[in-house]
Amino acid sequence: MEDTGTLKLFMILLGCKPVGRHTEQHDVFFGIGSSISDLKTDIMDFWPEANGKIHIDAWREVTAVGGYILKVAAKSELVEANLNKLFFINLGGYKQGEFDELHYKMLLVADTMADASKLAKETTFYKHTGFEGAVSHIDDKYGVDVDDVFEIADVLPDRVKSRFHIQIERASALFEDELHLGYLPLSKV
Repeated sequence: MEDTGTLKLFMILLGCKPVGRHTEQHDVFFGIGSSISDLKTDIMDFWPEANGKIHIDAWREVTAVGGYILKVAAKSELVEANLNKLFFINLGGYKQGEFDELHYKMLLVADTMADASKLAKETTFYKHTGFEGAVSHIDDKYGVDVDDVFEIADVLPDRVKSRFHIQIERASALFEDELHLGYLPLSKV
């Protein structure tokens, strides 16, 4: 049996300026490890076009989402599949007079992608960052009308998904994960 006691699910906002681009690009990476430094190889494999020039703009250890506690567990310890699933949603929207598409990234626990999308559309961001001709949306769609929506288990690196799963349990008390913000070159991790 594999020891998962120190393993954590990480959500990391990566940035880089790939060759031929005029502005910095961003993407969200999910990985499992004891620390961010454990994920360096997976991060480089995730974004090969960056040629190793990747930095971190934000990260968090994902341990709590909307009244649920999340733990990394070995697949071999899976007794019963979670009814609830962990979803990442990337909402996109616009404000008049701003030459930009604004984004709001969130994690939600829900039974289905449709339920997660419905919850996302109830957020203040979704309701107030759009106007006629430029409506709010979920950017990356994996079957929904939202910019991006996907189940976290689907986007973990293959070698991780084959060994681990995310155990989701109802929490008795509410708390939020600490967000770590600021420029951090991957070489300094």
